[in-house]
Amino acid sequence: MPIDPDVAIGARLPDRTFSWTSSDVLLYHLGVGAGSRPGDNLDPRALRYTLEGDDLQVLPSFALVAPSFHETNPPSLDLPGCDINLAQVVHGAQSITVNKPLPTSGTATLSTRITDVWDKGKAAVIWQEAVAVSDAGEELWTARSSIFVKGEGGWGGNRGDASAVVIPERKPDVDTTYDVTPAQAMLYRLCGDRNPLHADPAFAQAAGFPAPILHGLCSYGIVLRTVTDELLGGDTAQVASFGARFAGVVFPGETIRVQAWDEGAEIAVAATIASPREERNGAPVLADCVLRRV
Repeated sequence: MPIDPDVAIGARLPDRTFSWTSSDVLLYHLGVGAGSRPGDNLDPRALRYTLEGDDLQVLPSFALVAPSFHETNPPSLDLPGCDINLAQVVHGAQSITVNKPLPTSGTATLSTRITDVWDKGKAAVIWQEAVAVSDAGEELWTARSSIFVKGEGGWGGNRGDASAVVIPERKPDVDTTYDVTPAQAMLYRLCGDRNPLHADPAFAQAAGFPAPILHGLCSYGIVLRTVTDELLGGDTAQVASFGARFAGVVFPGETIRVQAWDEGAEIAVAATIASPREERNGAPVLADCVLRRV
């Protein structure tokens, strides 16, 4: 069986030690659209993402790419008990929880384990949890993620559960859009994700897509940055956690609509396509999104 839950669940991946610099942070922020609005090159709030110095801050979602930022090979799927390949896989869900604002440079060690494998019948969902600890022994962040593996499943295992985020029945506090540039995936892939699904048309078509798609973590970062800017005054230090389920794909050149409802300690978020192509209008991008304040 390509996935053996008895082997996979609870398995630990090799620890990995990595470092990052302010240049990595700046490139990541550009990859998720920071500095792209007219006037951002002069706006002190926008420059907190794009200019090195004492005011530089780190969007918490940077933590998700920091461990692999300098890799140039496609991401590895060498998971214990899992014989799968990149063409089968899409990102399922992602959350990041930070213990305090992330430093603009540093060294950390990431410890990762497989926490669960769900059987969805025609697919499997593999969950991982990763904890990053600084070289001084301080826990920096915890990331939880799932991948959706097409063509697997069917062994009669646990189907898993889902807790939907309730969207308030009122007008959103934020309703804005972000135009994904044609080169956005090409820029974002320089942040350590060289999966050919996001760059190679032939690979994308073999995986069942008409063209390369935007990285799920890029749309995730775009949405987090947008909500941070619109409801938290652009202050990334106010973000304690952000979680989302990947509900659909984005193609470079499309427009993401971001709606958010401020509920105090939590902000409910929805992201959909507001595309020039009529058939894509309203298609979900991220669902069950919630940002928790510090």
